[in-house]
Amino acid sequence: MSTPFYVSPEQLMRDRADFARKGISRGRALVSLQYADGIVFASENPSAALHKVSEIYDRIAFAAVGRYNEFENLRIAGVRLADMRGYAYDRRDVTGRGLANAYAQTLGTIFSSGGEKPYEVELFVGEIGDSAEDDQLYRLTYDGQVVDEHGFAAIGGAAEAVGGYLKERYTEGASLEDAIKLAVAALGHTDTDDREIAAKDLEVAVLDRNRTQPRKFRRIRPATLVDILGSDVATPEVEAAKPAAVEPPADKPAEKPAEKPVSEAPLAPPADDDGEPPIAPPLD
Repeated sequence: MSTPFYVSPEQLMRDRADFARKGISRGRALVSLQYADGIVFASENPSAALHKVSEIYDRIAFAAVGRYNEFENLRIAGVRLADMRGYAYDRRDVTGRGLANAYAQTLGTIFSSGGEKPYEVELFVGEIGDSAEDDQLYRLTYDGQVVDEHGFAAIGGAAEAVGGYLKERYTEGASLEDAIKLAVAALGHTDTDDREIAAKDLEVAVLDRNRTQPRKFRRIRPATLVDILGSDVATPEVEAAKPAAVEPPADKPAEKPAEKPVSEAPLAPPADDDGEPPIAPPLD
């Protein structure tokens, strides 16, 4: 009988953590900032169908990086949990803290169990209150840890570089336009150089407490992003879309448009003596 291969629990957890971190680091970063009227989420996402930022409930948003199928399952489970709790009790009983705790339990159970691989995801759960002091932003890691963030946070690939950029330039109580500009600039920042991200490659959404509707989540469209970020971000795409004017060759004068003939009254068919039009004879 062969001796089973033994791995210490410490080594097993270390290997699972390294596996999850490598998968998360391959993705693009996602940032979240608190501004004067709510919370803004921004990420580089060329896909218009696969969203990283979504609505969970009236005042709660969900953002994630990593494997799409894994965090999409978590998002759907969060929506169902929020709907059931709001229906069974009251809509005010659905809180970001309760959802964050539920996600932490799920991620922690999956990470510590040896039967399946850990989820390669990191999450944001944000909730806005009646004032900026009541806003809540939670960051959840692949192993179920919950961190209560204040002001700003970054997850995903190059999160350290993006977080350092935000730490140097973030100011409390900023406007929505300034928060979006800072978030997009941070996403394009790396340790070597900075780059500009086109508006069509961005996914930006906000929780806006000033909305009159009960649902405070809304997405920022690319056209609005162009107005906020300036024309320098999307100028190449706009110029390429304009067709070039066709000029006539230099050795050939431009042709004048043909003049329309003077309209004449249509000719009436010849008529017989009794005023009726002629009728063709019948065929034999």
